[in-house]
Amino acid sequence: MASMAAFLASSPAVSYRSQGASYRTTTTQFTKSISFSAAVDFSPKVLRRRRECCSVRCGLIEPDGGRLVDLVVPESRRDEKRRKAFALPRINLSRIDLEWAHVLSEGWASPLAGFMRQSEFLQTLHFNSVRLTDGSLVNMSVPIVLAVDDGQKEAIGASKSVALFDPAGLNPIAILNDIEIFKHNKEERIARTWGTTAPGLPYVEEAITNAGNWLVGGDLEVIEPIKYNDGLDQYRLSPAQLRDEFSKRNADAVFAFQLRNPIHNGHALLMTDTRKRLLEMGYKNPVLLLHPLGGYTKADDVPLSWRMKQHEKVLEDGVLDPETTVVAIFPSPMHYAGPTEVQWHAKARINAGANFYIVGRDPAGMGHPIEKRDLYDADHGKMVLSMAPGLERLNILPFRVAAYDKTQHKMAFFDPSRPQDFLFISGTKMRTLAKNRENPPDGFMCPGGWKVLVEYYESLAPTGSSSKTREPVPV
Repeated sequence: MASMAAFLASSPAVSYRSQGASYRTTTTQFTKSISFSAAVDFSPKVLRRRRECCSVRCGLIEPDGGRLVDLVVPESRRDEKRRKAFALPRINLSRIDLEWAHVLSEGWASPLAGFMRQSEFLQTLHFNSVRLTDGSLVNMSVPIVLAVDDGQKEAIGASKSVALFDPAGLNPIAILNDIEIFKHNKEERIARTWGTTAPGLPYVEEAITNAGNWLVGGDLEVIEPIKYNDGLDQYRLSPAQLRDEFSKRNADAVFAFQLRNPIHNGHALLMTDTRKRLLEMGYKNPVLLLHPLGGYTKADDVPLSWRMKQHEKVLEDGVLDPETTVVAIFPSPMHYAGPTEVQWHAKARINAGANFYIVGRDPAGMGHPIEKRDLYDADHGKMVLSMAPGLERLNILPFRVAAYDKTQHKMAFFDPSRPQDFLFISGTKMRTLAKNRENPPDGFMCPGGWKVLVEYYESLAPTGSSSKTREPVPV
């Protein structure tokens, strides 16, 4: 936001506090990581001065590399490409491979134009970024690669193109051109992406451990838009479609919130408070991109179809305003790679037009697969985002901790001066209540949304039993 940067450049360095620790930052750093903590000065006098000193710039943030990549073949050439695909060596994509082809095809990973070649793969692993031909950097923190085994590598032979088919091997999805095949060093990939090679990492077990020992990269041509025919395709808006929607709504700021869990009123508080703060900063019509992750998730996460039902109820019950909220599905698979992966989540939202990104405690994190502790430090995700190469244009919004206030019977921002009044309801506790058909405290989640969650866990119960549920399966 150029105007805010200009104002802050004329101001002294800003001091603020977060969870008992003091920080001092330059004005440049402050524009990168605007914290809506209570200690930041949002007094009427300061806000009025900001409105007087800067006129908020309208328009959406530019995508990485200056333009959105669109890898879908024009309709007039699709039959030609299908015929070509049947004549080429072929690779049958896994479900996760298909999701990555979808991500690439719509430009979420712009300016990446296909599955990574070796140079892009190594830059991603070692630098969390890719250098463009003009010398500039774009953030890229997770490898987007396609693995093949020894037999597939031999079948490809000297061909410079390969056809990518659906998981059943029936329909051609894409053609990968000018290909490069290189060694798939799984240990290096796992260690650098997750910071550990401990067994039990969900994405690793699903997509890497049994994958081939080679990676094939190249330029991707997707024959037609990828659809899943699961009743949710209308929510899978591409970055270009989202940008059009934001323009239609005359958004002068877009703030993105990613989640892979049902929405409770604490989440809603964070989102509505963010919009309030953006209005106080001088924006006229900030729009929320509510963007649940829609690709692979681990088995104990609530499946996408149920989450979308729950999100619909949240809007129907008026917890979020439909006029200022765009609900869409982010098609990426989930790594659970903490500070490394959260950079990918933020970068992709730049390409969708978001110039603000809300980040909370332990983003993209999970419990350690062996030890009884979190795999990542809870604060490292937001700290890494504020320093990450290639994300300088994105305003990172670390949100305040929300908990259930027993005195007000609603979700509220945690007040450390009266900790005894707050109840922290973890995701595990929420799931346990829903499984046992128990109600959470009034004000924790809208009734319609809670009913959907209970119905999901009821759907897992074996016929004729009310005590034991089946194990959920990944999407």
